[in-house]
Amino acid sequence: MSKTSGGPPPAQDALVLDTTRLPSGPTELTDSLAGSTPGFAGGKSDGQAALAAMGGELADLQERLWAARTAGSERRVLLVLQGMDTSGKGGVIRKTLGLVDPQGLQITSFKAPTPEEKEHDFLWRIRRAVPTPGHIGVFDRSHYEDVLVVKVRRWAAEEEIERRYGAINDFERELADQGVTVLKCLLHVSRAEQGARLLERLENPEKYWKYAPSDLDDRELWPAFRTQYETVLERSSTDVAPWHVIPSDKKWYRNLAVGQLLLETLRGMQLTWPEADFDVEAEKSRLRAQEAE
Repeated sequence: MSKTSGGPPPAQDALVLDTTRLPSGPTELTDSLAGSTPGFAGGKSDGQAALAAMGGELADLQERLWAARTAGSERRVLLVLQGMDTSGKGGVIRKTLGLVDPQGLQITSFKAPTPEEKEHDFLWRIRRAVPTPGHIGVFDRSHYEDVLVVKVRRWAAEEEIERRYGAINDFERELADQGVTVLKCLLHVSRAEQGARLLERLENPEKYWKYAPSDLDDRELWPAFRTQYETVLERSSTDVAPWHVIPSDKKWYRNLAVGQLLLETLRGMQLTWPEADFDVEAEKSRLRAQEAE
């Protein structure tokens, strides 16, 4: 039962990381799952308030991560946002990542490979976009396109797709060994909600730029894409880089869930401010002397 919009928002800790973490075994991406709000009992206004309330702590933890790089820390976060068209990758970047200092973000949007990129292994362009120490990197789409679209469109042989699963898991393990915390989110939207969002774009001239006829081409292959997403979840959710399925029919819940996951991830890193590499008291004395001049 939802709380009234006039009351206090539910505690943000009510939405926990394990709520959306993919369990072991096969996963079915149902429409009912897309419209749910697991781990949160409030409504839209409550969710928006809860997201805003976590902004201060998110910004503080991000600054600690950023500061740690000055002391030689290699730690960083890679947030992978994957999902069908209209699932809200851009919305998460604006509404959730907008709570932190943009200087500490490295955002990469992966489109169709360029001719140069096609000359290399599929992970070549991905490796070039891995966040540098101290940053939160965000992938708007990712290396998973190379086992999703490629499989559904039959652009590669089965043997190559199988090779890529192994390469992806090895790559993400390598990232973890280098100090990268990988946070993978599948933004799961239902077919009906996607249709409503596409129609909204077509009915509003201010949103024509968001629409492409190819969106409907992919929509015709919805069952195949859903099946392949389920396969991807099963084949690539690991201890070092688990998947989180984020119900995304309700935009406010989607933004809140990703925000909470990021917050709990940063909390778990136990980030501290770097120690001074100079004599603090001596510097205070020098400053006092300057002020006395």
